[in-house]
Amino acid sequence: MFQAWVSKVAGQLRCGVMLGIAAALLFAAETHAETLDVLHWWTSGSERRAADFLAQKLGDENIEWHDVAIPGGAGVGAVKVLKSRILAKQPPAAAQLIGPSISEWAKLGLILPLDDVAQAGAWQDHLFPTAWQLVQYKGHVLGVPLGIHRINTLFYNRKVFKRLGLPVPRRWADFEQAARRMQASGITPLGQSSEPWQVATLFETLILSEGGPAYYRELFVKRQPGAYADPKLARALQHLRDLKRWMAPSEKPWPEMVRQLARGEVGMMVMGDWAKAELNGMGLVTGEDFSCVPVPDTTDYHLYSIDTLAMFAVDDSLENAQHRFAQLLLQPNIQLGFSRLKGSVPVRRDQDLAGLDVCARASWQAFARGPGMQAPSLVHRMASDEPFKDAVVAQVHRFFMDDTMSVAEVQRRLAAQARALANEGG
Repeated sequence: MFQAWVSKVAGQLRCGVMLGIAAALLFAAETHAETLDVLHWWTSGSERRAADFLAQKLGDENIEWHDVAIPGGAGVGAVKVLKSRILAKQPPAAAQLIGPSISEWAKLGLILPLDDVAQAGAWQDHLFPTAWQLVQYKGHVLGVPLGIHRINTLFYNRKVFKRLGLPVPRRWADFEQAARRMQASGITPLGQSSEPWQVATLFETLILSEGGPAYYRELFVKRQPGAYADPKLARALQHLRDLKRWMAPSEKPWPEMVRQLARGEVGMMVMGDWAKAELNGMGLVTGEDFSCVPVPDTTDYHLYSIDTLAMFAVDDSLENAQHRFAQLLLQPNIQLGFSRLKGSVPVRRDQDLAGLDVCARASWQAFARGPGMQAPSLVHRMASDEPFKDAVVAQVHRFFMDDTMSVAEVQRRLAAQARALANEGG
């Protein structure tokens, strides 16, 4: 009898062990974090913090963010890596895409539609119309807008301005007055790198100040032939050349130009508002150590670039994680947290402005004025395709570096490139 009892207990123990193992395996399967490759070009200190914020929030949803960060200003390197991965049939689960490139990838059938997620979250009701249209392609939602950057932003060192008694440069006359005083005091007035995309960024803000959003779109979105012969383009080019007397250009990455502004080595800098986040990351306070205004004579306008993540059709088993990721990104607290670290403003038009600093509030309010006051950045991939953008950047940079090139010659070259690329596209 005792032997029978021992056998019965041993059987129960074996059964219990097996059930325990099964339960443990089931728990492990349920808690195992799915992994999403995320390809992007957020590599400066502030951008890295913004990406880490998203990674942490994604991790809270038991989804692992596998970082694929590609350095290089304006995303040139990241776009090349994305193309190579697509050709190798190894697309990332999510990738940073900008502007028209979303529809270009969508035409190839590589983007995962997010229609159900967008409908469940009422994205159309919550997003600015421009941001909503950005992620549309043939009736489908093919991306998640993350934040809106204002490119026509002039940063200035408040301590330098206070010491020299300078007015805030809201008009170009104010800028010139401040620049003369700074130069006489041994301070470089305008921090400007000679990297091609940084030069072109300054130039497109000058186009906006000369012609407003309507002319900007004629030139860079519609590519109307007459726009290249317009005196407004000639004035913007000449203005770019005239500004060189206030610069000490050298080919430096934008975070280094921001550090020069922080140290007071330069007094002003024209850059997208991601520079604000970099300054904040150095411990500088918006409105105290530095501040920002729209580039002179662009007060009512918003030259924008919108960070967007698109989900690539990689594996059916990842779709649930990708949908959850997309849903997470549009939550108000995620939008606000990301924007604070990145320097942008949320894409939601129902955003509580109390959480925004003075520069962000001005940016959000300018964008909220609607499409008539908005202009899509050419340099930062919102206005046109890559070949046209690259052609304009190259011509403007050549003009900036070569003082022997005439304004009229650049106008002719730009017009010829616009015609050639239009014919090629047709």
